Amino acid sequence: MIIFRYITREVLVSTSAVTAVLMLIITSARLIKYLSDAAAGKLQAEAVFLVLLYRMPGFLELLLPLGLFLGILLALGRLCLDSEMVVLRATGFSGNRLLSYVFGPALVVSLLVLLLSAWLSPLGLNKADQLLAVQDARSELDLVTPGRFLSQSSGQVTYAEAMQGDQLKQVFISQRGEDGRPNILIAESAERRIFPEAHQRFLVLLNGYRFDGRPGDADMSRIHYSEYGVQLDEPELAAEIREVDAKPTTMLLTSSEHRDLAALHWRFSLPVLVLVVTLLAVPLSYTNPRQGRFAKLIPSILLYLAYMTLLTTARSQVESGGSPAVLWSVHFVFVFIAGNFLYLGRYWQQLFSYLSPLRRWKPGRKAL
Repeated sequence: MIIFRYITREVLVSTSAVTAVLMLIITSARLIKYLSDAAAGKLQAEAVFLVLLYRMPGFLELLLPLGLFLGILLALGRLCLDSEMVVLRATGFSGNRLLSYVFGPALVVSLLVLLLSAWLSPLGLNKADQLLAVQDARSELDLVTPGRFLSQSSGQVTYAEAMQGDQLKQVFISQRGEDGRPNILIAESAERRIFPEAHQRFLVLLNGYRFDGRPGDADMSRIHYSEYGVQLDEPELAAEIREVDAKPTTMLLTSSEHRDLAALHWRFSLPVLVLVVTLLAVPLSYTNPRQGRFAKLIPSILLYLAYMTLLTTARSQVESGGSPAVLWSVHFVFVFIAGNFLYLGRYWQQLFSYLSPLRRWKPGRKAL
């Protein structure tokens, strides 16, 4: 029981540390993206951290299996490096017993991933999707911040000195005409007008001037107007959340669409992924103390990436009309690979040692 608590603590501590680092990297990248959208006026500042919070369960459901995989490699690799594994084997501690001990924390992580993938992650994505939909419903006038220039993807630049009620004061707009010549609009005030029958929105500038052409050119013109309408486009906030990923699991259970079926099996395959990577990580963690703690880390990560790539490819095939058995067959393939590592690992090592010419050749021995 002492050994079980010791191994469980080592695995969970390593898993938590690795997952926290990965989570920090992912959330930092997403935070930078959302902050850039907020700086461009596409996203309200108060919505940035809410969207990030709602998306965290979706990040965790993918990072926890990788965190457990690397946590087992690091924890058991340290036991091998400090010769603790040698002592355990000398006292009759078998590999199957070690695997059963490691499966204790793995089951906890698997249940947590099941909770995330089946409930918390779709719920968070649904909340984030609703919040982003509210942001998408805002017009360009709502994006204008008094005292700041607003640059848009079309090349238009808008500036307003102040806002009083529903009107902008001292408005400046720079844009380009169809001939590529710059157009500058200035007005004392501006207001939004909506034409529901045409589904159009206009920013109407009041009492201002329009300048066409470049300063200094002979054909530059100035036009005075009392009202001038500029059609407003809807803001383009990137749609990052797929509708099927935000659906509740109960809704997917009653659906017969291929995309819903693929999402349903994907959610239940993630907890299985946790158990399979545990089977892979235990034999891969055995290292020679002279090789170092990270000797098998890179090959193990490449194997995990191959696993995830095949899973995502199988999910795409199910979405295209394939059978869900394709997704589960990937798990069976890697269970077979893990079984080879667990029970035939020494024979593979002996085979590779026999086939290696560097192992057969010794200094001072003459070739026959």
